[in-house]
Amino acid sequence: MSIDQGRLTDALTTTVATAPSVPDACQATVTALADQLSGTVAVLLDLGGRLRCFAAAGAWQVFDGVPADAGVVGRVFRTGTTAAVADVRSDPDYIPLGPGVVNEVCAPVPGANGTPVGVVNIESTNGPPLAEVRAALEQSAQVLGARVAALGGVPRENGGQRLLRHALALSSATDEPEVLDRCLEAARDISGLSSAAIAMGSGPDIHVSAARGPLAGLLVMADRNALALLAARTRRHGSTYSLGDPAALDARGFERLTAAGIRTMIAVPVGGRHDDGGVLLVVDHKVVRPGTGTVSLLELLAAQSLVCLERVRLVVQLRLRASSDPLTGLGHHGRFTERLTRARPAHTAVLAIDVDQFKAVNDTYGHQEGDRLLVELVRALQSTLRAEDDLYRIGGDEFAAVVEVGHDSEALAVAERLVGAARRVGRTISVGVALREAGETAENTLRRADDALYAVKRSGRDGARLAEPGTVAQPLMVLPPTITGTG
Repeated sequence: MSIDQGRLTDALTTTVATAPSVPDACQATVTALADQLSGTVAVLLDLGGRLRCFAAAGAWQVFDGVPADAGVVGRVFRTGTTAAVADVRSDPDYIPLGPGVVNEVCAPVPGANGTPVGVVNIESTNGPPLAEVRAALEQSAQVLGARVAALGGVPRENGGQRLLRHALALSSATDEPEVLDRCLEAARDISGLSSAAIAMGSGPDIHVSAARGPLAGLLVMADRNALALLAARTRRHGSTYSLGDPAALDARGFERLTAAGIRTMIAVPVGGRHDDGGVLLVVDHKVVRPGTGTVSLLELLAAQSLVCLERVRLVVQLRLRASSDPLTGLGHHGRFTERLTRARPAHTAVLAIDVDQFKAVNDTYGHQEGDRLLVELVRALQSTLRAEDDLYRIGGDEFAAVVEVGHDSEALAVAERLVGAARRVGRTISVGVALREAGETAENTLRRADDALYAVKRSGRDGARLAEPGTVAQPLMVLPPTITGTG
């Protein structure tokens, strides 16, 4: 079987080159090729960074929204070079969809400046020689590209397509600021308005969590009472939007906003009617009358953003639970080890801390009393440490602190303050101190601190000791006792 080049040229000239719209031109291209070739023929054009299927024939299912870095079509779109794959099994970029495909030919559709705006693609089991197919696709792509350029280029995304693109971006956000930022950029893009903000909370606790655009500062400084009222109304009764110039219409209740220059506003609820949510505000200094379709898309965006917010918050909570001691809230052994590996030689000290005779408390008064004592002790120790110091619980009654210091004497002074803090809540602790040395492993620094700790235990507890290289310890540093009944 061979391609009738004359018939193909006639079809392209009479239908594609005169098509009244870009979708019509794409469909005419597919029809002309499908008349000559068997297989799946498709035209995909770049729309918002993805290759969207504008027309297809020859298969029950086709790809749409293909990322620009995926598949043979993505490769051709990126490089602007035709691909003729004789055996799709040998091409790692081939995306399988239907069974029995043997070869694939894909040609770039050139834009007005020569940069590809899409591709014409065919996948088939057999047919004319690949050289003929390639020539036919390249000819069709050239004619289609010229018609697309003459019609003003690829049509812009509609609202639903833009929402889909932003929803995909939202779903990949990894933290709360990223979710908020992508939500606000999406709101501005979908609405066509210049600025957007999200206010979360209710009543006097409402606050603007994030704002973007030239009016962001105004939204951040907006009156909280006005925001709270707006959030309560939208969450209870539904979205609101403006109808025109506030100077000619009744804008009572929004005087603070209109006086500051806001002429158009859409307010969409974030969250359900009764739970603690907020409001998505999209505004502009120009007078625009939003369409109800735009408001509906923003409602879907707000709902999707809330789901993404809840997801990243849950991930943070799970990570915190996985890396923290549930009783004291301190990081556990895993986080301590990570911190220790970042210790700077001669500037980071490890303090190994043990609660003296803690087992006796559990045996005498029970574990509930022991837990209460640990919580109280941790609070006392944390109040003594500096902001740059970190405290961890690495065992039942075993703790460790990592402190940044300029000298080992400074580290010992921190340990002595911890001993004093424990005494003030009626307990005693033993502390071993080791300053990390150049070339020393984190494990060896901790071992030296432990050795110094046990030396304190052997010397009567309730004190701090500084370990030296080779675990040669200095004299025990014991503060004058301030309580009785400890041993």
